[in-house]
Amino acid sequence: MSSQRGVRAQVADSWFRSAAAGVQADLVDAPITLPTDVLRDHREAHPLSRVFPLLDDVLGQAARDCDAILAVSDSAGQLLWVCGHPQVLRQAEAIGFVEGANWDERVAGTNAPGMALRLDESVNIIGAEHFRRSVQRWSCAATPIHDPQTHGLLGVLDITGGDQIVVPQTMAMVRAAARMAEAELAREVLSRRSGEPRHTSRGLSVVMESLGRSETLLSLDAGRGHQGTLRLSPRHSEILLLLASAPRGLSGDELAVLLYEEDVSASTLRVELNRLRHLLGEDVLASRPYRLAAEIAGDWLAVEAHLASGDVRSALRLYRGPLLPHSAAPGVVRLREEVHESLRRAVMQSREADLMSTWTRASWGSDDYAMWLAQRAVLPKGSPLRPLVLGQLARLDRELS
Repeated sequence: MSSQRGVRAQVADSWFRSAAAGVQADLVDAPITLPTDVLRDHREAHPLSRVFPLLDDVLGQAARDCDAILAVSDSAGQLLWVCGHPQVLRQAEAIGFVEGANWDERVAGTNAPGMALRLDESVNIIGAEHFRRSVQRWSCAATPIHDPQTHGLLGVLDITGGDQIVVPQTMAMVRAAARMAEAELAREVLSRRSGEPRHTSRGLSVVMESLGRSETLLSLDAGRGHQGTLRLSPRHSEILLLLASAPRGLSGDELAVLLYEEDVSASTLRVELNRLRHLLGEDVLASRPYRLAAEIAGDWLAVEAHLASGDVRSALRLYRGPLLPHSAAPGVVRLREEVHESLRRAVMQSREADLMSTWTRASWGSDDYAMWLAQRAVLPKGSPLRPLVLGQLARLDRELS
């Protein structure tokens, strides 16, 4: 490992933690901390058991189709479910990637599920970045799943496989599936509390439309009928989008970094948050950390969910344009690029000429040279669209030259 160059800082930190915990690089497998006789009860009692069928439906078949493994752990790093093609599962047994095994990095060395637990963020580990040599033929992408009420860590969702999973779409799928699981858990909470006579923020759902809009359109529903629609200011649209994308909430400093291109005083942000709280209600916008205390649905989240399930056509149908396209807030820019590029890659890799045509007909895709090239490659020679595609490529060649 010491011979490798350009090691990512977070990987190097994990190597140091693994070594400090006494993990041996030549250790073959991971320890079993949930024997078979206790695994079933532990698993059935775990909150993630209620959403595992959803996770398996969204990602399980995709994992099997690409010779990868879907795994879900608890917050201690113990693998509760490990699913995949039988032949791939047998290969994973050789490194101890089995139900009941513990993949906390302190006992299994550097790996994506362990690091996701340690850092409480999405992580991918590629091949030789693993601490243990026996695992270095594998790659993995993992993301945490949180309790929608307490925001505490419930466990980790992971995809493990070979070189074929080392693509950005894998992490996008894993993250989107985890968000779907959190949304399903939140819906269960709302359902259980539906009989409460007193209105609370737990009974309120917030629907955000931000794709292709400079200002978010916000719909509020208390579960007893539609309550109203608000058009937020550009700044409030940015704040709400950032909070909706951070279920655990954000501190004032974290929100400021994601919101402003330059340093601003804490009072400036507090003024904006107070205005937004007055607009939405004190029960909706909570603090310490700042977070949305309501069920959240968003048009960009729906696009991500369809991409995660492999339904590119539905994702493209819902995509009305880049997320808050005029926003320069660093956190919004990053999220906008993630959603846009994930969909673009999916359309290009679909090799479906009609999907590519839909993309290039849109304002955001009309100058996408690579998409025009990909469209030309899949069109039959006699297609009536071919002259149009060739003409657009000629136009771009002139403009780019």
